[in-house]
Amino acid sequence: MADLRNTFAGIRSPNPFWLASAPPTDKAYNVHRAFEAGWGGVVWKTLGEDGPPVVNVNGPRYGALLTPDRRMLGFNNIELITDRPLQQNLDEIREVKRLWPDRAMVVSLMVPCNEAAWKAILARVEDTGADGVELNFGCPHGMSERGMGAAVGQVPAYIEMVTAWCKQYSRLPVIVKLTPNVADIRPPALAAKKGGADGVSLINTINSIMGVDPMTLAMSPSTGGMGSHGGYCGPAVKPIALHMVAEIGRNPETAGLPISGIGGVATWRDALDHMALGATNVQVCTAAMTFGFKIVQEMIDGLSEYMDSMGFRTTADFQGRALPTLTDWQYLNLNAISKAVIDQDKCIECGRCHIACEDTSHQAITAVKDGVRHFEVKEADCVGCNLCVTVCPVPECITLRTLQPGEVDARTGRTVTAEAADWTTHPNNPMRQTVPA
Repeated sequence: MADLRNTFAGIRSPNPFWLASAPPTDKAYNVHRAFEAGWGGVVWKTLGEDGPPVVNVNGPRYGALLTPDRRMLGFNNIELITDRPLQQNLDEIREVKRLWPDRAMVVSLMVPCNEAAWKAILARVEDTGADGVELNFGCPHGMSERGMGAAVGQVPAYIEMVTAWCKQYSRLPVIVKLTPNVADIRPPALAAKKGGADGVSLINTINSIMGVDPMTLAMSPSTGGMGSHGGYCGPAVKPIALHMVAEIGRNPETAGLPISGIGGVATWRDALDHMALGATNVQVCTAAMTFGFKIVQEMIDGLSEYMDSMGFRTTADFQGRALPTLTDWQYLNLNAISKAVIDQDKCIECGRCHIACEDTSHQAITAVKDGVRHFEVKEADCVGCNLCVTVCPVPECITLRTLQPGEVDARTGRTVTAEAADWTTHPNNPMRQTVPA
Protein backbone atom coordinates (compact mmCIF):
# COMPACT_ATOMS: atom_id res chain seq x y z
CA MET A 1 0.00 0.00 0.00
CA ALA A 2 1.41 3.37 -1.02
CA ASP A 3 2.55 5.63 1.81
CA LEU A 4 2.28 9.27 0.71
CA ARG A 5 3.73 10.75 3.88
CA ASN A 6 6.32 13.31 2.94
CA THR A 7 9.22 15.22 4.47
CA PHE A 8 10.51 18.29 2.64
CA ALA A 9 13.31 20.40 4.11
CA GLY A 10 12.58 18.80 7.47
CA ILE A 11 8.86 19.66 7.26
CA ARG A 12 6.45 16.74 7.50
CA SER A 13 3.07 16.45 5.82
CA PRO A 14 0.63 13.57 5.21
CA ASN A 15 1.07 13.83 1.44
CA PRO A 16 3.29 15.73 -1.03
CA PHE A 17 0.54 18.05 -2.29
CA TRP A 18 0.78 21.61 -0.95
CA LEU A 19 -1.05 24.78 -1.94
CA ALA A 20 1.35 27.46 -3.17
CA SER A 21 1.49 30.96 -1.76
CA ALA A 22 -1.34 32.76 -3.59
CA PRO A 23 -4.96 33.92 -3.12
CA PRO A 24 -6.11 30.38 -2.11
CA THR A 25 -3.93 30.63 1.03
CA ASP A 26 -4.70 34.23 1.95
CA LYS A 27 -6.81 33.61 5.06
CA ALA A 28 -7.80 31.03 7.64
CA TYR A 29 -11.19 30.40 6.00
CA ASN A 30 -9.52 29.20 2.81
CA VAL A 31 -6.85 27.15 4.53
CA HIS A 32 -9.32 25.34 6.78
CA ARG A 33 -11.31 24.32 3.69
CA ALA A 34 -8.12 23.23 1.95
CA PHE A 35 -7.08 21.01 4.83
CA GLU A 36 -10.59 19.55 5.06
CA ALA A 37 -10.28 18.66 1.35
CA GLY A 38 -7.03 16.80 2.02
CA TRP A 39 -4.12 19.08 1.14
CA GLY A 40 -0.91 18.06 2.89
CA GLY A 41 0.30 21.59 3.46
CA VAL A 42 0.03 25.22 2.50
CA VAL A 43 2.37 28.11 1.92
CA TRP A 44 0.50 31.09 3.39
CA LYS A 45 0.13 34.00 1.02
CA THR A 46 3.15 36.30 1.20
CA LEU A 47 3.34 38.56 4.22
CA GLY A 48 5.03 41.95 4.23
CA GLU A 49 6.01 44.50 6.84
CA ASP A 50 3.68 46.23 9.28
CA GLY A 51 2.44 49.58 8.09
CA PRO A 52 0.02 50.90 5.49
CA PRO A 53 -1.71 47.97 3.76
CA VAL A 54 -0.60 46.85 0.33
CA VAL A 55 -2.83 48.35 -2.36
CA ASN A 56 -4.18 46.06 -5.07
CA VAL A 57 -6.03 47.25 -8.18
CA ASN A 58 -9.83 47.43 -8.03
CA GLY A 59 -10.25 45.77 -11.38
CA PRO A 60 -9.06 42.72 -13.31
CA ARG A 61 -6.22 40.96 -11.53
CA TYR A 62 -6.32 37.86 -13.69
CA GLY A 63 -6.13 36.99 -17.35
CA ALA A 64 -6.13 33.64 -19.11
CA LEU A 65 -5.05 31.87 -22.26
CA LEU A 66 -7.82 29.42 -23.17
CA THR A 67 -8.34 26.75 -25.80
CA PRO A 68 -11.36 27.18 -28.15
CA ASP A 69 -13.37 24.96 -25.77
CA ARG A 70 -12.25 27.18 -22.86
CA ARG A 71 -9.83 24.82 -21.19
CA MET A 72 -7.14 26.63 -19.23
CA LEU A 73 -3.71 26.78 -20.86
CA GLY A 74 -2.11 29.66 -19.03
CA PHE A 75 -3.05 32.03 -16.26
CA ASN A 76 -1.76 35.55 -15.60
CA ASN A 77 -2.07 37.62 -12.47
CA ILE A 78 -1.14 41.09 -11.25
CA GLU A 79 -2.10 40.29 -7.65
CA LEU A 80 0.32 41.61 -5.03
CA ILE A 81 1.19 40.19 -1.62
CA THR A 82 -1.46 40.07 1.11
CA ASP A 83 -3.35 43.31 1.64
CA ARG A 84 -4.53 42.24 5.10
CA PRO A 85 -2.85 43.46 8.31
CA LEU A 86 0.24 41.53 9.32
CA GLN A 87 -1.00 40.77 12.84
CA GLN A 88 -4.31 39.45 11.54
CA ASN A 89 -2.46 37.02 9.30
CA LEU A 90 -0.15 35.93 12.11
CA ASP A 91 -3.08 35.31 14.47
CA GLU A 92 -4.83 33.18 11.85
CA ILE A 93 -1.68 31.20 11.06
CA ARG A 94 -1.29 30.39 14.76
CA GLU A 95 -4.91 29.26 15.04
CA VAL A 96 -4.85 27.12 11.89
CA LYS A 97 -1.64 25.39 12.92
CA ARG A 98 -3.14 24.65 16.34
CA LEU A 99 -6.17 23.01 14.74
CA TRP A 100 -4.21 21.11 12.07
CA PRO A 101 -0.95 20.05 13.74
CA ASP A 102 -0.24 17.28 11.22
CA ARG A 103 -0.34 19.61 8.18
CA ALA A 104 2.60 21.61 6.87
CA MET A 105 2.29 25.33 7.52
CA VAL A 106 4.91 27.40 5.71
CA VAL A 107 4.76 31.19 5.62
CA SER A 108 5.85 33.14 2.56
CA LEU A 109 7.70 36.38 3.30
CA MET A 110 8.73 39.46 1.35
CA VAL A 111 10.17 42.54 3.05
CA PRO A 112 12.70 45.17 1.96
CA CYS A 113 16.24 43.96 1.42
CA ASN A 114 17.66 45.04 4.74
CA GLU A 115 18.73 42.94 7.69
CA ALA A 116 16.56 44.63 10.33
CA ALA A 117 13.35 44.08 8.37
CA TRP A 118 13.99 40.36 7.95
CA LYS A 119 15.06 39.92 11.57
CA ALA A 120 11.87 41.59 12.83
CA ILE A 121 9.37 39.60 10.80
CA LEU A 122 11.08 36.24 11.29
CA ALA A 123 10.65 36.42 15.05
CA ARG A 124 6.95 37.14 14.72
CA VAL A 125 6.39 34.28 12.25
CA GLU A 126 8.31 31.81 14.41
CA ASP A 127 6.09 32.73 17.35
CA THR A 128 3.01 31.42 15.46
CA GLY A 129 4.24 27.82 15.51
CA ALA A 130 4.64 27.73 11.73
CA ASP A 131 6.79 24.93 10.32
CA GLY A 132 8.96 27.01 8.00
CA VAL A 133 9.34 30.15 5.93
CA GLU A 134 9.51 30.59 2.17
CA LEU A 135 11.41 33.63 0.92
CA ASN A 136 9.52 35.10 -2.03
CA PHE A 137 12.30 36.04 -4.45
CA GLY A 138 10.15 35.39 -7.49
CA CYS A 139 7.22 37.82 -7.88
CA PRO A 140 7.82 39.63 -11.22
CA HIS A 141 5.35 42.50 -10.89
CA GLY A 142 4.43 45.27 -8.48
CA MET A 143 6.78 44.29 -5.69
CA SER A 144 9.82 43.88 -7.94
CA GLU A 145 9.59 47.56 -8.85
CA ARG A 146 10.08 48.24 -5.13
CA GLY A 147 13.30 46.24 -4.91
CA MET A 148 11.68 43.02 -3.68
CA GLY A 149 10.54 39.76 -5.26
CA ALA A 150 12.26 39.02 -8.55
CA ALA A 151 14.50 42.06 -8.09
CA VAL A 152 16.22 40.04 -5.36
CA GLY A 153 15.86 36.67 -7.07
CA GLN A 154 17.71 37.85 -10.17
CA VAL A 155 20.84 38.73 -8.16
CA PRO A 156 22.55 35.66 -6.65
CA ALA A 157 24.54 37.79 -4.20
CA TYR A 158 21.30 39.17 -2.75
CA ILE A 159 19.80 35.69 -2.51
CA GLU A 160 22.78 34.40 -0.56
CA MET A 161 22.83 37.44 1.71
CA VAL A 162 19.14 37.42 2.67
CA THR A 163 19.06 33.64 3.05
CA ALA A 164 21.99 33.85 5.44
CA TRP A 165 20.17 36.51 7.48
CA CYS A 166 17.12 34.26 7.75
CA LYS A 167 19.19 31.28 8.84
CA GLN A 168 20.88 33.48 11.43
CA TYR A 169 17.69 34.92 12.92
CA SER A 170 15.32 31.95 12.74
CA ARG A 171 15.32 28.32 13.80
CA LEU A 172 12.72 27.50 11.15
CA PRO A 173 13.60 25.74 7.89
CA VAL A 174 14.23 28.33 5.18
CA ILE A 175 12.95 27.68 1.66
CA VAL A 176 13.99 30.02 -1.13
CA LYS A 177 11.42 30.55 -3.90
CA LEU A 178 13.27 31.15 -7.15
CA THR A 179 12.25 33.28 -10.12
CA PRO A 180 12.24 31.77 -13.62
CA ASN A 181 12.96 35.20 -15.09
CA VAL A 182 16.68 34.47 -15.37
CA ALA A 183 18.92 33.07 -18.09
CA ASP A 184 20.19 30.20 -15.94
CA ILE A 185 18.50 28.87 -12.79
CA ARG A 186 21.66 27.25 -11.43
CA PRO A 187 23.44 30.35 -10.05
CA PRO A 188 20.40 31.48 -8.00
CA ALA A 189 19.93 27.95 -6.67
CA LEU A 190 23.60 27.72 -5.75
CA ALA A 191 23.38 31.11 -4.01
CA ALA A 192 20.47 29.84 -1.92
CA LYS A 193 22.49 26.79 -0.97
CA LYS A 194 25.52 28.90 -0.04
CA GLY A 195 23.28 31.07 2.13
CA GLY A 196 22.24 27.97 4.05
CA ALA A 197 18.78 27.35 2.55
CA ASP A 198 17.11 24.13 3.64
CA GLY A 199 15.46 23.87 0.23
CA VAL A 200 14.25 25.76 -2.81
CA SER A 201 10.85 26.05 -4.47
CA LEU A 202 10.34 26.79 -8.15
CA ILE A 203 9.16 28.15 -10.38
CA ASN A 204 7.46 31.39 -9.49
CA THR A 205 5.51 33.09 -12.27
CA ILE A 206 6.96 34.17 -15.62
CA ASN A 207 6.82 37.82 -16.67
CA SER A 208 4.11 38.10 -19.30
CA ILE A 209 1.52 40.12 -21.18
CA MET A 210 -1.68 38.30 -22.08
CA GLY A 211 -2.78 40.16 -25.19
CA VAL A 212 -4.63 43.04 -26.82
CA ASP A 213 -8.35 43.72 -27.21
CA PRO A 214 -8.93 43.64 -31.00
CA MET A 215 -11.67 46.28 -30.85
CA THR A 216 -9.95 48.87 -28.66
CA LEU A 217 -6.34 47.87 -29.38
CA ALA A 218 -5.69 48.31 -25.67
CA MET A 219 -4.00 45.94 -23.27
CA SER A 220 -6.21 43.08 -22.11
CA PRO A 221 -7.18 42.72 -19.36
CA SER A 222 -7.07 46.38 -18.42
CA THR A 223 -7.94 48.64 -15.54
CA GLY A 224 -9.22 52.04 -16.59
CA GLY A 225 -7.99 51.41 -20.12
CA MET A 226 -4.43 50.51 -19.05
CA GLY A 227 -2.77 47.17 -18.42
CA SER A 228 0.46 45.88 -16.92
CA HIS A 229 2.79 42.94 -17.21
CA GLY A 230 2.02 40.16 -14.75
CA GLY A 231 3.01 36.67 -13.66
CA TYR A 232 2.23 33.72 -15.97
CA CYS A 233 1.49 30.25 -14.59
CA GLY A 234 -0.71 27.24 -15.23
CA PRO A 235 -0.34 24.17 -17.49
CA ALA A 236 1.63 26.05 -20.15
CA VAL A 237 4.58 26.73 -17.84
CA LYS A 238 5.09 23.13 -16.72
CA PRO A 239 7.80 22.28 -19.30
CA ILE A 240 9.77 25.37 -18.25
CA ALA A 241 9.38 24.45 -14.59
CA LEU A 242 10.49 20.85 -15.22
CA HIS A 243 13.59 22.05 -17.06
CA MET A 244 14.62 24.27 -14.16
CA VAL A 245 13.87 21.64 -11.52
CA ALA A 246 15.96 19.13 -13.45
CA GLU A 247 18.86 21.56 -13.94
CA ILE A 248 19.15 21.99 -10.19
CA GLY A 249 18.91 18.25 -9.64
CA ARG A 250 21.60 17.30 -12.11
CA ASN A 251 24.02 20.15 -11.40
CA PRO A 252 26.81 18.70 -9.20
CA GLU A 253 26.93 21.90 -7.15
CA THR A 254 23.24 21.81 -6.24
CA ALA A 255 22.41 18.10 -6.51
CA GLY A 256 20.67 16.93 -3.36
CA LEU A 257 19.24 20.35 -2.51
CA PRO A 258 15.58 19.68 -1.55
CA ILE A 259 13.18 21.01 -4.20
CA SER A 260 9.50 21.84 -4.01
CA GLY A 261 8.25 21.68 -7.59
CA ILE A 262 5.85 24.37 -8.78
CA GLY A 263 4.41 25.01 -12.22
CA GLY A 264 1.54 23.39 -14.11
CA VAL A 265 0.65 20.80 -11.49
CA ALA A 266 -3.01 19.89 -12.02
CA THR A 267 -2.94 16.07 -11.84
CA TRP A 268 -0.97 13.29 -10.19
CA ARG A 269 0.88 12.85 -13.52
CA ASP A 270 2.16 16.40 -13.32
CA ALA A 271 3.34 15.76 -9.77
CA LEU A 272 5.06 12.57 -10.88
CA ASP A 273 6.97 14.47 -13.57
CA HIS A 274 8.26 17.01 -11.05
CA MET A 275 9.20 14.38 -8.51
CA ALA A 276 10.82 11.97 -10.95
CA LEU A 277 13.05 14.88 -11.98
CA GLY A 278 14.13 15.53 -8.42
CA ALA A 279 11.40 17.39 -6.53
CA THR A 280 10.47 16.13 -3.06
CA ASN A 281 6.95 17.53 -3.17
CA VAL A 282 4.83 19.86 -5.31
CA GLN A 283 2.88 23.06 -4.85
CA VAL A 284 -0.36 23.87 -6.67
CA CYS A 285 -2.19 27.12 -7.37
CA THR A 286 -3.82 27.54 -10.80
CA ALA A 287 -5.52 24.13 -10.74
CA ALA A 288 -7.06 24.88 -7.35
CA MET A 289 -8.23 28.30 -8.56
CA THR A 290 -9.77 26.65 -11.63
CA PHE A 291 -11.34 23.53 -10.15
CA GLY A 292 -11.49 24.10 -6.38
CA PHE A 293 -9.76 22.51 -3.41
CA LYS A 294 -11.22 19.01 -3.87
CA ILE A 295 -9.01 18.45 -6.90
CA VAL A 296 -6.40 17.21 -4.44
CA GLN A 297 -8.46 14.07 -3.85
CA GLU A 298 -7.90 12.98 -7.46
CA MET A 299 -4.19 13.75 -7.10
CA ILE A 300 -3.90 11.63 -3.96
CA ASP A 301 -5.88 8.71 -5.39
CA GLY A 302 -4.09 8.81 -8.73
CA LEU A 303 -0.60 8.89 -7.25
CA SER A 304 -1.47 6.13 -4.76
CA GLU A 305 -2.80 3.86 -7.49
CA TYR A 306 0.23 4.52 -9.67
CA MET A 307 2.63 3.73 -6.83
CA ASP A 308 0.78 0.50 -6.02
CA SER A 309 0.89 -0.56 -9.67
CA MET A 310 4.63 0.09 -9.84
CA GLY A 311 5.47 -1.45 -6.48
CA PHE A 312 6.62 1.86 -4.97
CA ARG A 313 6.03 2.08 -1.24
CA THR A 314 7.02 5.73 -0.75
CA THR A 315 7.56 8.70 -3.05
CA ALA A 316 11.28 8.46 -2.31
CA ASP A 317 11.28 5.25 -4.37
CA PHE A 318 10.82 7.21 -7.60
CA GLN A 319 12.08 10.67 -6.65
CA GLY A 320 14.82 11.71 -9.09
CA ARG A 321 14.64 8.43 -11.02
CA ALA A 322 14.37 10.23 -14.37
CA LEU A 323 17.41 12.47 -13.84
CA PRO A 324 19.98 9.92 -15.14
CA THR A 325 18.05 9.82 -18.44
CA LEU A 326 18.55 13.55 -19.01
CA THR A 327 21.59 14.75 -20.93
CA ASP A 328 22.76 17.56 -23.18
CA TRP A 329 21.94 17.37 -26.90
CA GLN A 330 25.56 16.79 -27.84
CA TYR A 331 25.56 13.46 -26.00
CA LEU A 332 22.44 11.99 -27.63
CA ASN A 333 23.05 8.75 -29.54
CA LEU A 334 23.04 9.67 -33.24
CA ASN A 335 23.09 5.96 -34.15
CA ALA A 336 19.65 5.39 -32.61
CA ILE A 337 17.13 5.29 -35.48
CA SER A 338 13.33 5.51 -35.12
CA LYS A 339 10.50 5.23 -37.64
CA ALA A 340 6.83 6.09 -37.26
CA VAL A 341 4.27 3.30 -37.50
CA ILE A 342 0.53 3.82 -38.08
CA ASP A 343 -1.86 1.26 -36.57
CA GLN A 344 -4.35 0.82 -39.39
CA ASP A 345 -6.95 -0.65 -37.05
CA LYS A 346 -6.96 2.53 -34.96
CA CYS A 347 -6.59 5.03 -37.81
CA ILE A 348 -9.74 7.16 -38.37
CA GLU A 349 -8.32 8.54 -41.64
CA CYS A 350 -8.56 12.16 -40.53
CA GLY A 351 -5.38 13.00 -42.46
CA ARG A 352 -3.78 15.22 -39.84
CA CYS A 353 -0.56 13.22 -39.85
CA HIS A 354 -0.27 13.51 -43.63
CA ILE A 355 -0.96 17.25 -43.71
CA ALA A 356 1.52 17.98 -40.93
CA CYS A 357 4.24 15.85 -42.48
CA GLU A 358 3.54 16.94 -46.05
CA ASP A 359 3.39 20.67 -45.38
CA THR A 360 5.94 21.12 -42.61
CA SER A 361 8.15 18.08 -42.29
CA HIS A 362 9.55 15.29 -44.51
CA GLN A 363 6.71 14.21 -46.82
CA ALA A 364 6.91 10.74 -45.31
CA ILE A 365 3.20 9.79 -45.04
CA THR A 366 0.97 8.80 -47.94
CA ALA A 367 -2.55 10.13 -48.45
CA VAL A 368 -3.57 7.70 -51.19
CA LYS A 369 -2.51 4.14 -51.94
CA ASP A 370 -3.78 2.11 -54.92
CA GLY A 371 -6.29 4.86 -55.61
CA VAL A 372 -7.80 4.67 -52.12
CA ARG A 373 -7.47 7.11 -49.19
CA HIS A 374 -4.80 5.51 -47.03
CA PHE A 375 -2.22 6.83 -44.58
CA GLU A 376 1.02 4.92 -44.31
CA VAL A 377 4.58 5.84 -43.37
CA LYS A 378 7.19 5.89 -46.13
CA GLU A 379 10.24 4.67 -44.23
CA ALA A 380 12.59 5.88 -46.96
CA ASP A 381 11.63 9.45 -46.02
CA CYS A 382 10.82 9.14 -42.31
CA VAL A 383 13.35 10.63 -39.88
CA GLY A 384 11.41 9.63 -36.76
CA CYS A 385 10.77 13.25 -35.78
CA ASN A 386 7.59 12.42 -33.79
CA LEU A 387 5.48 15.19 -35.37
CA CYS A 388 2.82 12.76 -36.62
CA VAL A 389 2.60 11.12 -33.20
CA THR A 390 2.07 14.56 -31.66
CA VAL A 391 -0.73 15.72 -33.97
CA CYS A 392 -2.65 12.44 -34.20
CA PRO A 393 -5.95 12.73 -32.27
CA VAL A 394 -6.13 8.99 -31.53
CA PRO A 395 -4.00 7.78 -28.59
CA GLU A 396 -1.33 5.26 -29.62
CA CYS A 397 -2.54 5.14 -33.20
CA ILE A 398 0.88 6.35 -34.33
CA THR A 399 3.96 5.22 -32.44
CA LEU A 400 7.70 5.22 -32.98
CA ARG A 401 9.62 1.99 -33.52
CA THR A 402 13.34 1.86 -32.77
CA LEU A 403 15.27 -0.04 -35.42
CA GLN A 404 17.30 -2.92 -34.03
CA PRO A 405 21.01 -3.55 -34.75
CA GLY A 406 21.38 -5.25 -38.10
CA GLU A 407 18.31 -3.63 -39.66
CA VAL A 408 18.84 -1.31 -42.62
CA ASP A 409 17.65 2.29 -42.46
CA ALA A 410 15.61 2.69 -45.64
CA ARG A 411 16.34 6.41 -45.71
CA THR A 412 20.14 6.22 -45.60
CA GLY A 413 20.78 2.64 -46.68
CA ARG A 414 23.02 2.14 -43.65
CA THR A 415 22.92 -0.83 -41.34
CA VAL A 416 21.95 0.06 -37.78
CA THR A 417 24.69 -0.59 -35.27
CA ALA A 418 24.57 -1.21 -31.53
CA GLU A 419 27.51 1.13 -31.06
CA ALA A 420 26.56 4.57 -29.73
CA ALA A 421 27.95 7.74 -31.28
CA ASP A 422 27.26 11.38 -30.47
CA TRP A 423 28.05 14.87 -31.74
CA THR A 424 31.28 15.15 -29.77
CA THR A 425 32.91 12.59 -32.10
CA HIS A 426 30.88 13.17 -35.27
CA PRO A 427 32.98 13.91 -38.38
CA ASN A 428 30.83 16.98 -39.17
CA ASN A 429 31.69 18.55 -35.83
CA PRO A 430 34.54 21.04 -36.34
CA MET A 431 35.37 20.72 -32.64
CA ARG A 432 35.02 16.95 -32.46
CA GLN A 433 36.95 14.97 -29.93
CA THR A 434 39.50 12.52 -31.22
CA VAL A 435 38.77 8.94 -30.24
CA PRO A 436 41.95 7.16 -29.03
CA ALA A 437 43.03 4.29 -31.27
